[in-house]
Parts: sequence; C-alpha cells; structure tokens
Amino acid sequence: MSADSGNPGPVVWLTACSHGDEVGGVVIIQEIFKKIRRGRNLITGAIFAFPLMNPIGFETASRHITLSKEDLNRSFPGNQDGSLGERIADIIFTTILKTNPRIVLDLHNDWIKSMPYALIDPDRDPKLSDVNRTSELFASKTGLLMVRDTEELNKSLCVNLHKHNIPALTLELGEPNIINEKNVEYGVRSIEKILLYLEMIKPVNELFQYQIPDIYKGKILKYFAKPQSTTSGIIRFLVKPGDIVKKDQTLGKIYNTFGRLQKTLTALHDGIVLGHCDSCVAFPGMPVLAFGIEPLT
Repeated sequence: MSADSGNPGPVVWLTACSHGDEVGGVVIIQEIFKKIRRGRNLITGAIFAFPLMNPIGFETASRHITLSKEDLNRSFPGNQDGSLGERIADIIFTTILKTNPRIVLDLHNDWIKSMPYALIDPDRDPKLSDVNRTSELFASKTGLLMVRDTEELNKSLCVNLHKHNIPALTLELGEPNIINEKNVEYGVRSIEKILLYLEMIKPVNELFQYQIPDIYKGKILKYFAKPQSTTSGIIRFLVKPGDIVKKDQTLGKIYNTFGRLQKTLTALHDGIVLGHCDSCVAFPGMPVLAFGIEPLT
C-alpha cells in the first residue's frame, strides 16, 4: 500500500502482522489509508505499508510462518537464497531500504491483557547512538507510554533498520487474534501524531494522549518480566494492565487444583503493569507479568 503527496517530504513506513496472529496492525494501517483518502490528504512526502507481512501465518492464525516454523521477526535482514522466512524478510527489508524512510513503525500485539506502549530497542551499541536518539524522539511523539526493550533481538526488523541508520519503533497495541477497536484507535492516533510532527498531514481535530500516569510522563521505562512462576497451578491475578504497583506489593496468587495456595507473586520493583500472560495455568519458569520500571542505577 502507498500514498504519495506528490510533494517532496519525509517517507514513513508502516509494517504489520509479522506474527500471523497479531492482526490489529492490519486494521490500523487500513484506517490510516482510509483517512488519507477521505480528505486528510498528504501535504508532503509519502507513506508506504506492508500490512500483512506473514500471510501464511495469518491464514492459520499462527505467530510463525506455518510451513517453515520460523518467526519472521527473527529472520531479518533476510537472505534471498535462504530459508522461507529469510527470503520473505529480504523482500520486505530491501524494499524499505530503497525508499530511505524517516521512520518505520512496526505494529505488533502483546498479551491478551496488555496496555499499549511504544517499545524502543536496547541502547547498547555506541555506533548507533544517533539513530537510537531519533527513535526515542519519535516514541515521545506517539502519546504512548515509552518502554525500552531488554531482550537482544539481533534479527528483528527494527534492530536491523537501526544498523542501516534508519529510525524504527515497535508499537505494542493490545491483544492478538481479535480486533479491539479501542486499541485500533490508539494505534491510528499515535501514527497521526507522528505524521503531524513531520508536517505530512493536515491538522486533526481529535487531540490524543493515552492516559499515562504523571510520574511516568516523558520517561523511558525499562521492560521487566519478573517474577516468573516457580510452581504449577492456577493463577489468580490481583492487578491489571495500567496499574501502578509498589515493590513487595502482592500481584497475584497461584493455587493448586484443590485450592491450596502454592505461591504468592510480589513485585520486585516499583512500576506499571504492561500486561499479564494469556494462560490461567502456570508452570515453573513461566513469565506471568510484564512491567515498565524505572532504569536501575
């Protein structure tokens, strides 16, 4: 998909559904292009999109490329002579590079119970400091909570774009598998805010700011996915996405099938709940909650 203003200006790329069960981004891209074509015409620049990067996974509602069992977002920058996932990634990646984009927004969905947030790649390579700072600036324009990832994903789309000096962000926009209209709205408005910042579209009447707690406004939090479960059983959560928690606060309890308490989960740090796992059944070593916490000094 593409829309060109006919005037010089920035290029923005939108990508979605690298994981076939994460369908929300497909609809967000549809809505962005509908709005552009219904009167919010581009003033400058161009927008391009790959709304369905993993059609094989999409058709089977699978995270992975079903035929090859590959995670497309662990296949970049790709290889034209490689595996199925690497060949798909190569087509996507080389197409994006040819347009020299100002920003790439990769749309994803998180756990079923999760809040929307802008996920920024780890800042560990001094050679990429400039592109990292630019990505952080764009994250601040989304109106979403900003969280820095802690997992080193050397073969993700965003990491490899950074290596080519192209700013990129992952937008985590609620649950997979179904379309949550509220999360679609958050995604559309966040993208519009970036387009407005780049002066690519006409001003919009609807002002948007996700309700970020005052203590976290303007801050980049650290992604933190502990405590993990140390036992098996049924999880009963006592917090929900968006809740602010304090260190040592009770987060949930795990019971066996006879109702006997097996484990009480408590917060290891102050933070905000990003989401909790989709399963009601825990097992040892399983991540059960994710948080945004202030970086530890």
